[in-house]
Amino acid sequence: MGPVTLDVADLAGMMAFYRDAVTLQVLSEEGPVVTMGRGTTPVVVLRHSPQLGHAAPGSAGLFHTAILFPTQTDLAAAVASMAQRAPRSFTGSADHLVSQAFYFDDPEGNGIELYWDRDRTQWSWVHGQVEMATLYLDPNDFLREHLTPQVLEVPDASDAVVGHVHLSVGDTRSAKEFYVDRLGFDTTAELGHQALFVSAGGYHHHMAMNVWNSRGAGRRFPALGLGQIDIELPDTDAVGELSERMRHFGVQAADDGRTVSFEDPWANRIRVAVSGS
Repeated sequence: MGPVTLDVADLAGMMAFYRDAVTLQVLSEEGPVVTMGRGTTPVVVLRHSPQLGHAAPGSAGLFHTAILFPTQTDLAAAVASMAQRAPRSFTGSADHLVSQAFYFDDPEGNGIELYWDRDRTQWSWVHGQVEMATLYLDPNDFLREHLTPQVLEVPDASDAVVGHVHLSVGDTRSAKEFYVDRLGFDTTAELGHQALFVSAGGYHHHMAMNVWNSRGAGRRFPALGLGQIDIELPDTDAVGELSERMRHFGVQAADDGRTVSFEDPWANRIRVAVSGS
């Protein structure tokens, strides 16, 4: 997964939140667009869009952007920063068997997950689906066990990437038809007709879609929040194959030879490009 673009009303305030609380670094500023991440890896792109209003309740769009940290210590540093600088943004935490996760909302209501993955050898697969759960995870116990004075001194020193993107959609049947049958992801877990988890390469999930707040939602109107999801493929041949696949299924796509852009059934915009381009 590449960076997630957010259309924001308060660019300065959102940039301060993702820098000071989430502990991302400002990688570039180009007029109304600020790219934030770690090292050279973009995680969130903030696009100043003050002409847009907030989406109506129940709309499709972003459920959360999930930022993956390489170690529990690195995750603890980010969680501690959120607790210190934006304590009211915390919405919950959980052990999902494959990962440990902490959930927050940014100042404009966009969901954020900060998480760490257990080693793949510890994941359990049954009949082609990964076993995940939502078990209690005490934030204070986690911080006491994993937070160190050293990482607190430089909380943004480690890598961080977009591990997965979770969407609010109108129904999971249409989501599966688009993201699995057309786009080509593999199904890794399903929660009845409530949620769908998909991935490539045997990951627990690169994307997820649920109807918990948006059952029956139609196409999105232009609004603050999710602007674009970037997906990275290994080479230009893979991007070309995806472009042909989209044409085969009648999905309208813009193809400039380097990137392919299209919308899912709820007008969530997706751009696919070569990794690192």
